[in-house]
Amino acid sequence: MPHPIVSEASTVWNGNLFTGSGSTSLQSSGVGTFDVTWKARSEEHGGLTSPEELIAAALASCYPMQLSLELEQNGTTPTTLKASAAVTFVAGQGITGVAILLQGDVPGISDDDFQRIALSAKENCPVSKALAVDITLSASLA
Repeated sequence: MPHPIVSEASTVWNGNLFTGSGSTSLQSSGVGTFDVTWKARSEEHGGLTSPEELIAAALASCYPMQLSLELEQNGTTPTTLKASAAVTFVAGQGITGVAILLQGDVPGISDDDFQRIALSAKENCPVSKALAVDITLSASLA
């Protein structure tokens, strides 16, 4: 059985939604800490990140991994897969769309097979699946 890997991030938020701000840390990798604000989420990035950008990054990295696995299982190993993801957020509505843009260099595959496998990878990508899973919560007052 595979060993589970837990990835962690944390955010400290100060103040109210509209004028407050926070700092999100990628704890598992230690790659960095990123400032977040409501304005960066709902109006303009202004050099700050948002939950949606972090979701886009997760999907843009996970999806080509899943696709490369499925292409390999098809006997058509990819040379290069370039994926980007765009997550659209509308204030008052939430996340209204997620789009993946993919360009692949896969020798020996037909377009029909590539489209079929690309769709399968979208459905089987762990990050895609995570967007619909139940989330547990443990809350306490400081």
